Amino acid sequence: SPPLHHTSPTMVLRRDTIVCLLFGMLLALPYAHGVFYLPGVYPADFKKGDPVALLVNKITSIHTQMSFKYYDLPGICKPTEIVDMKEKLGQVLSGDRLENSNYNITALNDFDCAVLNKAPNTECAPDNLYKEVDLKEYAKKISEEYQVHWVIDNLESAMLKTLTDNNNNPLEVYDSGFPLGFKGDVDTNQAADATFVNNHVRINLLYHPNDDGSVRIVGFEVIPSSIKWDYKEWVEQKLEQKCPNPVSDNGEYLPQSVKPVAAGENILWTYGVQWTESEIPWTQRWDRYWKNTDSQIHWFSIVNSLMIVLFLTGMVAMIMLRTLRADLRRYNQIDINDEVEETGWKLVHGDVFRPPVRPMLFSVLVGSGVQVFAMAVITIVFALLGFLSPANRGGLITAGVVLFEVMGVFAGYFSTRTYKTFRGLSWKRNALFTALGFPGVVFGTFFFLNMFLRAQHSSGAVPFTTLLKLIALWFGVSLPLVFCGSYFAFKKPLPEDPVRTNQIPRQVPEQVWYMSPVLSILMGGILPFGAVFIELFFVLTAVWGDSFYYIFGFLSIVFVILILTCAEITIVMCYFQLCAEDYHWWWRSYLTAGASALYMFLYSIFYFFTRLDITNPVSGLLYFGYTLIMALGFFVLTGSIGYYACYFFVRRIYGSVKVA
Repeated sequence: SPPLHHTSPTMVLRRDTIVCLLFGMLLALPYAHGVFYLPGVYPADFKKGDPVALLVNKITSIHTQMSFKYYDLPGICKPTEIVDMKEKLGQVLSGDRLENSNYNITALNDFDCAVLNKAPNTECAPDNLYKEVDLKEYAKKISEEYQVHWVIDNLESAMLKTLTDNNNNPLEVYDSGFPLGFKGDVDTNQAADATFVNNHVRINLLYHPNDDGSVRIVGFEVIPSSIKWDYKEWVEQKLEQKCPNPVSDNGEYLPQSVKPVAAGENILWTYGVQWTESEIPWTQRWDRYWKNTDSQIHWFSIVNSLMIVLFLTGMVAMIMLRTLRADLRRYNQIDINDEVEETGWKLVHGDVFRPPVRPMLFSVLVGSGVQVFAMAVITIVFALLGFLSPANRGGLITAGVVLFEVMGVFAGYFSTRTYKTFRGLSWKRNALFTALGFPGVVFGTFFFLNMFLRAQHSSGAVPFTTLLKLIALWFGVSLPLVFCGSYFAFKKPLPEDPVRTNQIPRQVPEQVWYMSPVLSILMGGILPFGAVFIELFFVLTAVWGDSFYYIFGFLSIVFVILILTCAEITIVMCYFQLCAEDYHWWWRSYLTAGASALYMFLYSIFYFFTRLDITNPVSGLLYFGYTLIMALGFFVLTGSIGYYACYFFVRRIYGSVKVA
């Protein structure tokens, strides 16, 4: 067996392991293309008359949580030759499908109205006649409050809203997308079940002038409206791309109805463009998408979490400075050869490092937690530096996926180190379980949900080629890195335990009711969840409310607080457990902090029934499926933090006491 010496299992990895990590990053480079683009570095300049491309993306609804391609709308006007834009991995996973359009927009040229139906190389419904089945589909999508998403110069289409900030001052913000249509309004004598489609859009492009006469686009505002055009006039006068007069009733323009309708309806899709000079610099053009009116709530969350941390820090300090120091002083004053009855946590010194049950599973979970932790830390750092802002489309998801696979080297290393601590010898099997275990559960759940999305013909359904890329990333990058980390971890000598382990296990005395494993684990998980649940609300709102999440500064602070809370609550509970002469702390330390994931999932159930209006069973399945993945990741993350905190605490206290 390899020689033993005093080294910590979390010391700097060997040079070979770092080389292995660099090699894995090299393998992952093709998947990480464009991930760390810094928005604001490469502006696009337009001179008067230059074409400006409008890309259509998708339609989304917070009620169905299923996105669809814009051109999946029946009879919507589209180019005869549709070109799919090249997209990053994260864009595909989030359902983005950027495609070209025939909206004729040129820089600094305004016009009031143009008909898209007669644009060159454009096809719409035959004879612009939309059948009843098509109109019913529009009415269904409008009743589900679907929003349309377009893109110009990497800017998301948005509607301008005026809110008030914390000082009751007006604050202009952008609401991403615009509604496909609207329901009837009783105040305007429209039937309550009447449904109207927004077939006309007013595009307001804000620009900032350059010294050379060119301009940069700093805003993409859309003002949608529903107008019933005089189709007979348009046909008889052969107006082509010119707009006819609207149909009016008593001097009021009629909206374009899709419910109730006759057997069919002729619909013209029209648009106008206006260029407006703005003082907003190009580097700040995304600020209106990100303006935050809830900063006080975030600070309240942080202060609330800090109170929890201070409370736990006080308890840990009391244990370490008073109780433990007094215990150590008493134990170390006793001569080793004296016959003295041991009490408290010192009584189990001969069993405290006894391997737990199911050591293979435990070590795999620890390795997966370290993998998630490393991915989260690096992702948050790059997000704080601005590389993963929402302006970088799909960058956050792409970075998360690629970094998770590359961090497989840490999963293999720490999983095998933990497994070897339990005197395990099957490091290859340990590495295989680590590489396939947690990632397999996540991918299996994702693949299962993807089948339902594909059955619904949603744009969120990941194409087969992308699934192959994910599998290639998994088995071509992550799997070799896990084995690489495991190999060098197994070669590295073990740290010597501060106390010897007895051959015969000590019987654990009967515990008082409040120290039972289930109750103490559930009690321990409350505080880490309490430290993050307010920020969790904003994360869930961003994920399921189809909005941007950009407050990575608050998120990083909450993440640090989460680490401290998990570590401290685990140390406190572990100390109480050892004082009760229960030495089965390995699993308890992991589950105490990991139990916060249970509360996270329960909170997501509460959020589902109180904040979301989802009635479609498939949409509910998607919500709980993806939330389960989030909860599992949170479980292994917090569990590993709790385990390592407890591990160092136990080694510290038993390494400071004299044992016969």
